[in-house]
Amino acid sequence: MTDQELSPMAQDYVKVVWNAGEWSDTPVTTKHLAERMGVAASTVSENVRKLSDQGLLEHAPYGAITLTLAGTRHALTMVRKHRLIETYLVERLGYTWDEVHDEAEVLEHACSPRMIDAMDRALGYPTRDPHGDPIPTADGALPTPSATLLAHAAAGEWQVARISDADPGLLRHLADIGLTLDADVRVLPVPEFEDGVRLHIANRSDPVSLGAAAAHALWLVPRG
Repeated sequence: MTDQELSPMAQDYVKVVWNAGEWSDTPVTTKHLAERMGVAASTVSENVRKLSDQGLLEHAPYGAITLTLAGTRHALTMVRKHRLIETYLVERLGYTWDEVHDEAEVLEHACSPRMIDAMDRALGYPTRDPHGDPIPTADGALPTPSATLLAHAAAGEWQVARISDADPGLLRHLADIGLTLDADVRVLPVPEFEDGVRLHIANRSDPVSLGAAAAHALWLVPRG
């Protein structure tokens, strides 16, 4: 089955399953997919059964939902489309990083492989999208950085490597305070019995405090 022969529903499911496991080890369940897809759990169960019959997903009773090799190949194609479209919208059409996710969700089903390859070529073969997510190559290679979630980062010098695009409002807030991709930061010790994280951002004189949502949306790599 070619990528073009997959239904939009199948394309969405394999991509969401793949995305769920990219930055987390938490098993993908029917409940998790229902929340991510915005549909009832019964709908997810039926669609997962159909996609399992097509050889795209595997789902043991009451167990995790995983991709087959064929499902993974199709998922990487969709991830490549999505992230190249996001990058093109930002770099060529003037979108901001908080505006592109929903646009790409629609366009990824309509763009042909030829158009995606043309975008890739026009952009100079980028390796990551505007949020730091790695862009799969045409042959499925994925240059994923070894990054640490801010919530788990030790005090010290770091650089922002990836920011989740799940919450556009959070992206706007982070941009407003200068916490963008490749920003140099110093994670500060948090006093005992206090929640959240504190850090210095390059070019800011005062430290900033971030809550749990931000601390679980940013990934860092060591600086220097």
